[in-house]
Amino acid sequence: MLLYTDLLLTLFSNTTIPPGAEIDLRSLTQPVGIIRIIAAFLTCTTFSLVAKAGYQTLSYWAWCMFTWCFCFFFTLLIVVLEFTTFNGKLPFSWEDFTAAFAMLASLMCLISSIIYPTFFTCPTCDYQIAASVLSWVCFGLYVGEVVLTRRQPTGQNSGFLSTLSGIMKMLETFLACLIFVSLETKQYSGVPGLQWCVAVYSLCFIFSIAIILLTLGQVTSLSPVSFDKIVVAYNIVATVMYVTAMVIWPLYGFKKSGTRPSNCERYCWWDKLVVVTFMTIFNFVIYTLDTIYSIYLVFFVSNQ
Repeated sequence: MLLYTDLLLTLFSNTTIPPGAEIDLRSLTQPVGIIRIIAAFLTCTTFSLVAKAGYQTLSYWAWCMFTWCFCFFFTLLIVVLEFTTFNGKLPFSWEDFTAAFAMLASLMCLISSIIYPTFFTCPTCDYQIAASVLSWVCFGLYVGEVVLTRRQPTGQNSGFLSTLSGIMKMLETFLACLIFVSLETKQYSGVPGLQWCVAVYSLCFIFSIAIILLTLGQVTSLSPVSFDKIVVAYNIVATVMYVTAMVIWPLYGFKKSGTRPSNCERYCWWDKLVVVTFMTIFNFVIYTLDTIYSIYLVFFVSNQ
């Protein structure tokens, strides 16, 4: 640890600091800071290996690349902001944001670590195998960050994204992203029932993101109506909408072919229909739990 600290002091001793910023070397030498630096390096290495292996036109390949690039960028951004102490000048709870990002990055790396080796790795694909292994290591690092931030007694983990409601909102948007990755225009083109399902996924995703941003930005108090009650009403509507999608999507999606076609290869349109179906069911469960919990908080806990 002393050698690591001395190296950092040497690297940054001659660095010009912008006005209003201070250096916080301790943010890089703490266990969480070390984990973030390693995670940034490994996510960068992972997407570099995948890019070296070659571009793929499949949407799941794009999702995996987006995951590693997204995690690299925001991990590096968090490291820089904490190192320069600019994080204290941001208009939202920094601890809440970093804890939420670590949980989201863990989920994204977990899914990518399953998808990429499943569809894009072979016994002789050296770059792909190395990228798959590093992706699992990144998942472990982000899980470790979640555990460490949760154990810190000084961490302000009472923010929205660190609560059960915030976690469920992140899960709802995350599962919606997996649905979008699996959607193809030809799946629902010309079928009004399936187009309604796509509208459900899109509208619920947009409103869930809006709720997260408004709460994270601490502007919910500006609402003329109780924001918590607005969220309850939205959760009820979203749950009902997902009920219709959960019924309509498999009903119309598998209408032409109830079983997997014999000419369907390792990765085809039928597999995507299955993924969307299961993600719709999972998201319906999350929305239902979110609705029950929000009703409990607003109409029972707050009235005590």
